[in-house]
Amino acid sequence: MSSSTTSGQGQGQGDDAPDLVCVADCVHGMVDALSCVRWNKHQGAVVELSEHGIVVTVEESGCLQAKVYLKTELFAEYDYGAEGRPRFGLSLGLLVDCLNMFTVPGFASPVEIRYPGPDMQLLLRSVGSPDACIHAEIRTRIPDTVAWDYHFEHAGNTPVTFTVKSAILKESIDDLEWPGSSIQIHFHPDPPSVIFKGEGHGDLEIEFSYYANTDLLIAFQCDQELSYRYKYKFLRATTSNVPSSVLKENRGSKVTIGRGGMLKIQHLVSVARLGTQSYHNFAGGAQQPSRIAFIEFFVKPEEDD
Repeated sequence: MSSSTTSGQGQGQGDDAPDLVCVADCVHGMVDALSCVRWNKHQGAVVELSEHGIVVTVEESGCLQAKVYLKTELFAEYDYGAEGRPRFGLSLGLLVDCLNMFTVPGFASPVEIRYPGPDMQLLLRSVGSPDACIHAEIRTRIPDTVAWDYHFEHAGNTPVTFTVKSAILKESIDDLEWPGSSIQIHFHPDPPSVIFKGEGHGDLEIEFSYYANTDLLIAFQCDQELSYRYKYKFLRATTSNVPSSVLKENRGSKVTIGRGGMLKIQHLVSVARLGTQSYHNFAGGAQQPSRIAFIEFFVKPEEDD
């Protein structure tokens, strides 16, 4: 895997029509979204293209999976010409680093993304300046087999879920760290509350009570008592790499427990143009909702011995 940059005019892409040519008018938000799922320095990712947008999937140990959804509405142009849904593997870190080359504080440079190149590369090219052009190419590979593609189902007739401020969720999970520990998440329908409990050399509990502080626990829905345990390192990966810019926006993160204890955590990342604002949260109320990237984490529960 490698990347390269040059200055000058665009290079020919061959005679075959590419599967995808799209233009992002600002890649800052895309970098933030992909950084959320970058918990390993040497991390591979599987990219899937479709007429609906781009999905980037990463996973670890068959117990943790994350998906970044970049819908077509996030792009200024999206020209999709493939049959089916092409998939390829690449280095997530290299993709983020290459996109970062096109980000300058306070300035948004449109970036063209093209696949495939002459040697099946993913090609990036700045298109905002007539004087100079930055190129980057990322070698792709045959995609790894995704170990599991879970069809998330709710635990009952009523979804078991709550929404909490993103910064508070990250802070709470960070505070529960015990070496090699597990975290128990316990839902109580009455009184409505969620308890995170860490066990190690001692016990530590963090309780979110819905009636006590509705500004903290934005939404709560539960009609049955549920309790599951999760490995701390996997739970921490769902929030540990959320960029500070996303935490400052402090949109709500939605936490849901599905059938069999599968944990789903969803974040929202603004991909709005610089100089504009976009508001969207799980609790309701939205402006420019199409300028939001969706991120989903899935964590399998620990099995009882």
